[in-house]
Amino acid sequence: MALSARLEMRQGQGLVITPQLQQAIKLLQMSNLELEVFVETELERNPLLQRDERDNETDDGPHDEAPAPAEHAADAEARADLDATHDEASPGERATGDAPEVADVGGAVDWSRAGSGGSFDQSGEGMEGSLTRDKTLTEHLQDQLSASGLSPVEGVVAGVLIDAVDEAGYLRIEVDEVAERLGCAVELVEKVLGVVQGFDPVGVAARDVRECLMIQLKDQNRYDPAIGALLDNLPLLAKRDLAALRKICEVDDEDLREMIAEIRGLTPRPGAAFPGGEAATPVAPDVFVREGPGGLWHVELNSDTLPRLLLDQRYHARVSGQSKTDQEKTFVSDCLAQANWLMKSLDQRARTILKVSSEIVRQQDAFLAYGVQHLRPLNLKTVADAIGMHESTVSRVTSNKYISTPRGLFEMKFFFTSSIASSEGGEAHSAESVRDKIRKLIETEAKEADVHSDDRIVEILKTAGVDIARRTVAKYREAMRIPSSVDRRRMLKEPA
Repeated sequence: MALSARLEMRQGQGLVITPQLQQAIKLLQMSNLELEVFVETELERNPLLQRDERDNETDDGPHDEAPAPAEHAADAEARADLDATHDEASPGERATGDAPEVADVGGAVDWSRAGSGGSFDQSGEGMEGSLTRDKTLTEHLQDQLSASGLSPVEGVVAGVLIDAVDEAGYLRIEVDEVAERLGCAVELVEKVLGVVQGFDPVGVAARDVRECLMIQLKDQNRYDPAIGALLDNLPLLAKRDLAALRKICEVDDEDLREMIAEIRGLTPRPGAAFPGGEAATPVAPDVFVREGPGGLWHVELNSDTLPRLLLDQRYHARVSGQSKTDQEKTFVSDCLAQANWLMKSLDQRARTILKVSSEIVRQQDAFLAYGVQHLRPLNLKTVADAIGMHESTVSRVTSNKYISTPRGLFEMKFFFTSSIASSEGGEAHSAESVRDKIRKLIETEAKEADVHSDDRIVEILKTAGVDIARRTVAKYREAMRIPSSVDRRRMLKEPA
């Protein structure tokens, strides 16, 4: 059989992600701080980009620095070329929904007046850095929160409390303030605070030194009325007024010395063992939510976090006319294309964020109006289907983005909670409401014959329209620290 060379033509389809589309995806999932630094890098690299130093006061009138009509036409022609490239660059990317999508919102976002700043390492911290660096106190507490078995509502309250713990380990927010902010009962906040105070390190989330030391003593099973009286009079201990302390605590000299030695062995700063790192940068919200007349909610982008960029058309016209070699012309052309693409991607990012956040607010309007108890079950697919985007796009948008609401500042992912399907095809039940049903069923058990097994609870809940598995009932019951049906029957037998 003879071997020979020949030419063949084949046609096929494949996924192609151009560098421009990769950049658009990265921009979509950047936080506003990372975006500021990235834009600063582009300003240094691309001579055709410049900051817009105009004040926002010019919004209501015509811009004095508006480019000439010819420049408008040139810019429109460049954008038209980019539109064709953007739509045709990666059909597979658009088919899977992985590329960020432009949202139709009620008006164009004016990127000529958006904010800027800093420098950005596109590689980010990386897996190696995240694995080798020590965790902060907040990260340590959040890890324990995820394994605590708290209900979604209790988890929300715990998250707010953890965010208010300072580097020393003390809680720097009042319980009443948390309850008012989240629209829940003070008793619920106190209950959740007790759980958080049981986290490691012992004594964390205390409101003062006395409570911090008391938590540590209780953990060591060394707390009694005498040492409690000593903790109530720490100012006398600081003054070394031992006589007064002996009288107040009703102990002799030896017992007093032992109690003082125990207190000296405690840690008044439980968070000191964790790295403080650099001073925390205040979080700037990406979106503002304000209540309007008639109970409507107005959603708008935070213009201070949007890059303020302009394409210098006059400088481009000058350098284009002076370019003589092919290398110089290619450089200028590339800079123009990259500048136009960056501004288009930034506009696309803003529209997508606004569209996703508007749908989140629409879904969770009851929480904004009435409090955390009315937080609806919500997942990425629900939002994606409502706005006609892919789940991956919604996931990128909600990563490291924050919404400022009348109830406080929340990360967008805060509004996504688990749910239990309805057996009757109706609206899904939130996990918290199902837990409450299980708790009430068990609380009605007055005698041994009334004890419900997990299987029986599943049957009762399905009758009530809750489609739930037995293992889920067991998981919820154990998370609420409720014994099994066998143990409950034994407990009901004991009094007899």
